[in-house]
Amino acid sequence: MGTDADSAAPPARAATGVLAATCVSAFVVNANTSAVSILLPAISADTGTSLATLQWAVTGYSLVGAAVIVTSGALGDIFGRRRIFVGGLLLFVASCVLIALANGGGLVIAGRAVQGAAGSTILACGLSLLSAGSSGEAQMRSVSLWGAASAAGAAAGPLLGGVLVDVTGWQGLFWIDAGIAAACVPLTLRTVRESRDPSRPRSVDLAGTGLVAAVLVPLVFAVTEGSDWGWLSAPTLVCLAVSVVSVVGFVVVEKRVRAPLIDLALLRNTFLVGSTVAILVVAGCINAIMYICSLYFQNPDGLGMTPLEAGLATLPAAAGIVVTAPLITPLVDRLGARTVIAGGFGVATAAFVALAFVQASWTYAAFAVPMVVLAVGLGLANGPASSVATACVTDEQVGAASGISNMGRYVGAAVLTAVTAAVFNAVRLHHAAGGSTADALASGFSRSALGLALFCAFGIALALLVGRFHPPAPPTAAHYAAAGSHTVPTGPAAGAADGTAAR
Repeated sequence: MGTDADSAAPPARAATGVLAATCVSAFVVNANTSAVSILLPAISADTGTSLATLQWAVTGYSLVGAAVIVTSGALGDIFGRRRIFVGGLLLFVASCVLIALANGGGLVIAGRAVQGAAGSTILACGLSLLSAGSSGEAQMRSVSLWGAASAAGAAAGPLLGGVLVDVTGWQGLFWIDAGIAAACVPLTLRTVRESRDPSRPRSVDLAGTGLVAAVLVPLVFAVTEGSDWGWLSAPTLVCLAVSVVSVVGFVVVEKRVRAPLIDLALLRNTFLVGSTVAILVVAGCINAIMYICSLYFQNPDGLGMTPLEAGLATLPAAAGIVVTAPLITPLVDRLGARTVIAGGFGVATAAFVALAFVQASWTYAAFAVPMVVLAVGLGLANGPASSVATACVTDEQVGAASGISNMGRYVGAAVLTAVTAAVFNAVRLHHAAGGSTADALASGFSRSALGLALFCAFGIALALLVGRFHPPAPPTAAHYAAAGSHTVPTGPAAGAADGTAAR
């Protein structure tokens, strides 16, 4: 891959600049993503939009991200990664401003959809810039720092969101994020060298991108509205039919285009498919439980927490993830990836089952231990699954495999959050008709947790059925960085020092 060194920055300055720009932006994007669930009650109260409607501010972000994540990386390869990265930053700034100025839920949802495209672009091109700007140990160190920044942002987001709601109002998060993203633009332009992949076909699979959205959006509509429309009603069936037809259309398009969004031949790799589904389940469970915890913890008939208290309440789960991270590699070396993934899902299943016994009388202390156990379990499942997704293919296929697995993250976040929100709202409204609001909320939380336990139990079966995976070489830092990111890991830069790089 060639690199267009149209930036005059010296190599050391360029390396520092790209690391700062990509790590700061990754922290901001992931913090923004995880903070939004904490903000929803405040946004609902301020805009008069129901929480059921504002669920689209969460799922819409993930839906657009799923459709754009691979395309944005391809655009960077063709037109320049720095250029597309800066475009993603500017789009992120615009989306933050739109949301902060919104006086209705519709604009918040629209802004979040734009933010999904911006966030996936920043993350996809940011890691590609890191790979193109260094090689060897320096590259692995940069990728590891980038992964740490992403994970730290995701963990800190709920707390930062809670603090800002109390101090500045919910709009404060978006104004601050806009300012930080805007500051990354001149930093990137001054210090980051441009890079492209001249060997890549210049065609972009826009049809495939559109069909991904055509598959997911009607499906999520059917899931979220089906209980109100009726599961066998015409609108629900039409939505499901559109999704099925779009799947068929996607397969037809991907077989014919020159540069497909997904290499369908890779779907014959059972290890890649199995690890991608595991990643999908993990991402979906994390986003879904954060969504319903935020609503339950802040509801006056639930735990009645302030946004700050709800943000603080997520810290035990974040601590569980931090404690688990250094244990993953030794456990995989000793027990094997399949055993660790299955064990992680088993731990998470037990935690969700414990949460399914929630009662209106529960205090936060009763939630804390299951949440820590849940974080540990999902962390154990996520790390090995992410490394297997890229270690089970050849070096030439790493980018394509990463695109598939990380698209799975977004799909899982969108679909499982939508499913959980639908269960939570349907059970809550059903029980509210014949009992207290507090008992109805607890019933909604209980059924949601039970549903997520079933997804994790499926993860156990999946890990055991796929078979034992023996990687040709130990996973690198790039493989494990994928565990905390929503982007496409890249391969080593073969000649970054002399102006060439490989994606």
